[in-house]
Amino acid sequence: MGTGTGFDLVIRGGEIVTAQARFSGDIAIRDGRIAALGSGLAQGRKEIDASGLLVMPGGVDTHCHIEQLSGAGIMNADTFETATRSAAFGGTTTTVSFAAQHPGMSLARVMADYTVLADRGALIDHAYHIIVADISGTNLDELAALMRAGHRSAKIFTTYDKVRLDDLSILKVLDTARDNGALVCFHAENDGLIRWSVEKLLAAGLTAPRYHAPSHPRLAELEALERMCRFAEATGQPVMLFHISTREGVEIVRAARGRGAPVFAETCPHYLFMTEEVLDQPGMAGAAVMCSPPQRQPADQEALWAGLQRGDLQLVTSDHAPYRMDASGKFANGETAPFNRIANGLPGLEVRLPLMFDAMVSKGRLGPEKFVEVTSTAPARLFGLTGKGRLDPGADADVVLWDPAARRVFGTNDLHDNCGYNPFAGREVVGWPKTVIARGEVIVDEGQLVGTPGRGRRVVMDVSPAMRPVAPATWTPKA
Repeated sequence: MGTGTGFDLVIRGGEIVTAQARFSGDIAIRDGRIAALGSGLAQGRKEIDASGLLVMPGGVDTHCHIEQLSGAGIMNADTFETATRSAAFGGTTTTVSFAAQHPGMSLARVMADYTVLADRGALIDHAYHIIVADISGTNLDELAALMRAGHRSAKIFTTYDKVRLDDLSILKVLDTARDNGALVCFHAENDGLIRWSVEKLLAAGLTAPRYHAPSHPRLAELEALERMCRFAEATGQPVMLFHISTREGVEIVRAARGRGAPVFAETCPHYLFMTEEVLDQPGMAGAAVMCSPPQRQPADQEALWAGLQRGDLQLVTSDHAPYRMDASGKFANGETAPFNRIANGLPGLEVRLPLMFDAMVSKGRLGPEKFVEVTSTAPARLFGLTGKGRLDPGADADVVLWDPAARRVFGTNDLHDNCGYNPFAGREVVGWPKTVIARGEVIVDEGQLVGTPGRGRRVVMDVSPAMRPVAPATWTPKA
């Protein structure tokens, strides 16, 4: 693109929506960045007429499993190429996925290998969380070095046999993150309660996918959430609590934040738009929508929406975890495997924004500014993704033109990932991304992919205010 005084691209006449305001105007782009906002801007080398469209920042999805080996040894269905292609069609222009360590692996080597995969296939910009499953040897030193190099997010599991950390190891990771300006994210469920529940269900012969929900009792989420909030409070280290699914979980987060604990939290569309009844399908069909934590009840959905409105929950992410409905994925342990031997996760990168747009913009629940905040601006801000999630001069020109009148009924297999099914098949949404622009380049236009795999770049995480520790509430011995 040109570097002179003119603009490379001008988007004219749309309704611009940010997390703070909405107004009519134009956006000018130069060298992949937003150069100006206003009206009557100078001519660009290219022009887009956005009349009747909503012009919003590209989506930022900070919870995606892409080209990742699970703790059970099953590879996700998606490569970076297929996952980021699907993300782009859904209006997402930045992802944060997981470089997954397994016991015995070097964290530095895990990150190096994962970076090769992203460089090869990613269509959009991206960053990584570091899954920490083993702190033995030099791994804590390697973790510190990775954080200083801009990988300022780690993830810890409190459950799952091969990847969970014990409490002392968790506290050591929190110490390392506090000393290196990072955020620590948690899949927080109590492992013992889950194991105990699974044993009882299997002993009773209750093995169908619908029994996945009672195998992960809500108390398992609540106990672990409360414990991680107290760890954040004790160490002063900021934490992000992933996929809150329950009313009581929202209350725990709200209470912790009220005490001044450095706690942030998210939820996902499958908790806002599904209940556990979706698991109760004929045969093994319910396996398609199994996830952990499982979907809950209508009262939990209302509590999650209220938490988003109040700011107790700051983000809505996809938790994209694609597994095909065959022996490569969901049925790696057989077509009639019991629920505890079925891969957990469902595709979400492409449907996240259309589902949330339909609810928040088209149907008016919380409004378009809040939509931009929870799906784009806040994720970028909390994870230090400088230049992302906003339509300000100097920011990356990641822009989505939404057609608010477009209607789409999801099909059984209409997504652009490699999963092979749409978990929201049959659901109608109003509002759809018409044009998707990433760093000033149109990558999706009128339902056609025009971007190329490998064009995406890694985004370095800067130390954001959310990553700065607070005064810990630890006991200090007297001299």
